[in-house]
Parts: sequence; C-alpha cells; structure tokens
Amino acid sequence: MTFKGFFFGFVAGLATLPVLGYLYLHFGLAPVATSAAPMPMERSLARTALHAAIDRNAPKDSPIQPTEPNLLAGAKQYREHCAVCHGLPGVERTAIAKGEFPQPPELLVGTGVTDDPAGETFWKTKNGIRLTGMPGFGASLSDEQMWQISLMLAKADKLPASVQQELRARP
Repeated sequence: MTFKGFFFGFVAGLATLPVLGYLYLHFGLAPVATSAAPMPMERSLARTALHAAIDRNAPKDSPIQPTEPNLLAGAKQYREHCAVCHGLPGVERTAIAKGEFPQPPELLVGTGVTDDPAGETFWKTKNGIRLTGMPGFGASLSDEQMWQISLMLAKADKLPASVQQELRARP
C-alpha cells in the first residue's frame, strides 16, 4: 500500500464520521426523551465543558457576607425559585423534578453543594446549564438575590435555626 492510498483511506474514514453522526440524529436514533439513557460519553463531555467554563468564569469571592439576614433572604428566594426542582427538606420531590433529565440534584439533602464554592453555585444560578433543565436566572433575579441563594446553599449544613425553619415551613 502506498502512502497516497493510506492517506486517501484515512481522509475518507474521517469524512465518514460526521456523515454517520448526522444520519444517527436525522433518523431519530439519538435518545431525546427524558426517560432515555444518555448517549455515549454525554455525561463526560458535558461535565468536562461545564467545569472548564466554571473554572474560567465563576467569581472567587462573594460581594456579600453570609449573615443571618442574607441566609434567610436566600432561603426565601430558594423556596420561590429553586425548590420546585431541587426540593426542600422532608418534602417529596415534585412531579416536575421527577420528570426532568438529568434528574436535578436535591441541594438540601446530604452534602448538596455545601462542598462547592459559593461562586460556582452563583455562576450556575446566573447562567444556567444547557441541556439540563437548569435555567439561568440572570435576567430575573438580582446579583444580590443569587448570592444570597448561593451562600445559603454553601452553608446548608450549618444554617441558623431561623433559616432552617424557613426551609421547613409548609407552603
């Protein structure tokens, strides 16, 4: 086999990949229903891209302090805007949360996002995450409100009693 023949075969093989990808999508073979299993490497690729964007763009320091009034305000905003998907302590997941793909994490159960920097949670809250159901709230909440939510979630494992009571209050 000549180098020319090898090169032609290599290029033809590379050109075939996008065509096969298009046909896979065009004929409806890709899983698009929320109940379907993820595509090969979908989670890995999405996670890698998300972490790279957060590492590059998330703020490192909060402009507000995690005072009790800010944490309480964050709990109120969380109940109004986030709980429908991410849940509340001791409350069954909503029909919306059960029907999403991927399943939204329960942020007030276990470690939630207490091990994430508040700036990372702020970035996710402000910008949303494509293809996950996580909306961006940058156009509907102020930066202060998003920081209050982010700080409350970062401190969720050690919240003052007043904030815990707000999160446990029945609607």
